[in-house]
Amino acid sequence: MTPRTESTTHTPPAVRGLRRAAIVVVIVSLLLAGVLGIVALLSGEFGETQSRILLTTLAVAAFGLTALCHLAIASHRFRVVGYIGIAASVAALVPALVLIWSWFNVSETTSEWFRALGFLTILAVTLAQANLLLRYASSTRAIVRIGLAITLVAAVIVAIMLWLPILTDGDIPGADTGYWRFFGVIAIVDVIGTIAVPIIGLVVRGRPDDGARLILDVPAELLVRLDAAAAASGKGREATAVDALRRGLDGQPTSPQSAQAPEAGPTT
Repeated sequence: MTPRTESTTHTPPAVRGLRRAAIVVVIVSLLLAGVLGIVALLSGEFGETQSRILLTTLAVAAFGLTALCHLAIASHRFRVVGYIGIAASVAALVPALVLIWSWFNVSETTSEWFRALGFLTILAVTLAQANLLLRYASSTRAIVRIGLAITLVAAVIVAIMLWLPILTDGDIPGADTGYWRFFGVIAIVDVIGTIAVPIIGLVVRGRPDDGARLILDVPAELLVRLDAAAAASGKGREATAVDALRRGLDGQPTSPQSAQAPEAGPTT
């Protein structure tokens, strides 16, 4: 089986289309921002309108990148978290555009838009991080599952501790006695887990404890059924194949025909 990552599943065409659209939006936005910057440097003219267009393209690109992170688990059993993340990214883009184009000039209203932007941006980024990590939720390794749980809890705490100053205008009890120190500790745990979990997941890749690997040539129709079963269960292709093989071996007696050695043997 060619794909070897445990999180590989059959991706619906609609999801693939959304991913392509998000990639196109991000690339076009970055190219437009780059062109505007080059024109400004060469012409020496960069007025208010050009600045707003540049900021708009950068905002679209930034939240487009978070949308790509959300789409990473669109074919996973935790896909609902990805859809919530996409909604959060779109919602965060709205106050960003409002503030860039100054649709509202009243100071109190503007501060509310800044507050909404901060709250929704933290939500979108936290969900983007979670969605990237949730790809390893189907791992059979305890170290990956434990690391994932610790990292997700740390990410939630970091988000809450960032929300509180925004929602209370900085009026947080104990802010001067250790609030930000505790925040720093949790943030470090969050960063370490975000880096370590994917690395450990790629190293172990859900292999059996003995490290054996069986390489087979699978008929196309069986591969389609395998991908469909993987998508339905939220497991990876390899994990689903192992489950199906185990059920088949447990449910059928061994016969001389089935006991014959396959052409493709186990490799390490």
